[in-house]
Amino acid sequence: MTSAVVPGLPQPGRCLVMGVVNVTPDSFSDGGAWFDPEKAVRHGFDLVAEGADIVDVGGESTRPGAQRVSREEELRRVVPVIEALAAGGVPVSVDTMRAEVAEAAVAAGARLVNDVSGGLADPGMPRVVAAAGVPYVVMHWRGHSHDMHSRAVYADVVAEVREELLRRVDAVLAEGVDPSMIVLDPGLGFAKSPEAGHNWALLAHLAAFAATGYPVLVGASRKRFLGRLLAAPDGTPRPFAGSDDATVAITALAAAAGAWCARVHRVRPNADAVRVAAAVTAAAGPAAGPTTPAADPPEGRA
Repeated sequence: MTSAVVPGLPQPGRCLVMGVVNVTPDSFSDGGAWFDPEKAVRHGFDLVAEGADIVDVGGESTRPGAQRVSREEELRRVVPVIEALAAGGVPVSVDTMRAEVAEAAVAAGARLVNDVSGGLADPGMPRVVAAAGVPYVVMHWRGHSHDMHSRAVYADVVAEVREELLRRVDAVLAEGVDPSMIVLDPGLGFAKSPEAGHNWALLAHLAAFAATGYPVLVGASRKRFLGRLLAAPDGTPRPFAGSDDATVAITALAAAAGAWCARVHRVRPNADAVRVAAAVTAAAGPAAGPTTPAADPPEGRA
């Protein structure tokens, strides 16, 4: 069970659940369902009612092949939603690669900056985060969505992703970010090949990331590698929303492996999953061992 504590964010003593609000017309997972600001705000409050500990608001799609929106458009999309949710007491994260958007979001009430580029897309981001004194998710990233899959080449994906993430952490620390504010994200689906099994390898070795001492965020929800795993007999990938049950399975496994937070689209079943994982992990502690003393080993055995 995770014992990680990130300043300024909920500390329920279990893996947190981050609910996603995409204020975009073209996100892969929800097709613009929350593009209208009022709908986005209502959805954010609904996610909290379903058990979200944090609501992650993003105004730029990072689906494979997506083109970037302007800074002005991204600000127009996210700031009103963040203001409304934060005013209602919701712990809000902003999902952005732009320092100026992060700065405006924090001013609007965001408590966490979730940067899928780990500071590579905008070199000013670490300085903004350091000045704001808010937690910062540093994700593994090798390039923008339009060409990231060409960069999904690894000899050892776990070792290389871990090493590249820690290099980014060093760079972020050098810009003044407090170590206690850093969260790692292995970047499932970003420059990771479903055919090569990169995402599954990273999930199977989350302990390698938790061993760094930094909290770990897992974002597997509705990713393409799940749709491929659940493909129909003719090879047609499962639709994005059709992988929600598989996401719940990953959330439970990730929580049991020590993840600090799971980022998901459907909150209620994943909120259940982290509680189940917490109960199982607690039961595996010393108190769950034998109630009678073990017999002495036979004489002559160490």
